[in-house]
Amino acid sequence: MSQDLLDRIDQRTRLAGHNRLALLLFRLGGRQLFGVNVFKVKEVLQRPPLFTLPQLPRAFAGAADVRGRSVPVLDLARAIGFSADEAGEARYLVVTEFNRTVQGFLVAGVDRIVNIAVEQIQPPPDVGGDGHYLTGVARHQGELIQLIDVESVLAESAPRGSDLDTLTALPPGRGPRQVLVVDDSRVARNQIRSVLEQLGLESLLLSDGRQALDHLQALVRDGESPAARYAMVISDIEMPAMDGYTLTTEIRRDPALRNLFVLLHTSLSGVFNQAMVERVGADDFVPKYSERELAQRVTARITALG
Repeated sequence: MSQDLLDRIDQRTRLAGHNRLALLLFRLGGRQLFGVNVFKVKEVLQRPPLFTLPQLPRAFAGAADVRGRSVPVLDLARAIGFSADEAGEARYLVVTEFNRTVQGFLVAGVDRIVNIAVEQIQPPPDVGGDGHYLTGVARHQGELIQLIDVESVLAESAPRGSDLDTLTALPPGRGPRQVLVVDDSRVARNQIRSVLEQLGLESLLLSDGRQALDHLQALVRDGESPAARYAMVISDIEMPAMDGYTLTTEIRRDPALRNLFVLLHTSLSGVFNQAMVERVGADDFVPKYSERELAQRVTARITALG
């Protein structure tokens, strides 16, 4: 079954830019379905033997030899707070690539791949607990799917150091000093905000493309120019409600918005399509997550504004 799933992933990647999302569905115990973007998935394996590495953070279950490469492995149920009674036997390894790293997540069962419109994905309920690790929820064929924020899970299990020394705030200029940040990952929003604050810039943080487009259009209705308020828009690509490709396309279609500078920012380092970014009209792209590269791109934009 795992190989059959992988054989279909390449077909699903053609969805990019059509405001649709392909999800790999899996279970951590019980009947509840969870999902992760297949763009983040490299392969699915039956659980291999694990071995220990002295440098692994304590949250990791160990490491696996995957095609000659040592891949750190997290027990996903344990990482998001499942008790021993709630978690099922971890029989599969989902190998993922995002934020320029490769890691594996142990899951109890792998179900199937589904293709859904991002409009079907709603924000997660604010009920605490494991909702802390969700980017959205959706229903498909009568089943509830919870979308796991694997970036947040990994960031909390293995905190990473900054690749950037302390930044100096940019000197005052004539252009706007506020940035619109659009990302469904709580961790990513906070990382971007930290860089912007060090540069002396303000930010408005939103969690999906639909929120961002509604906000920009509301400014226009109120007689304000979004390009005069925001120096740039930094948008994730894969998001619920409206993805970054579609958001960029809508911005370019609207005469009142088309002058906005759009930088796309994505964790999908392994499958990124530069041609798609150019086709939708984005001004720039930077893969997650390097504070240094992000700061360089933002600085270049602010400097260009004078």
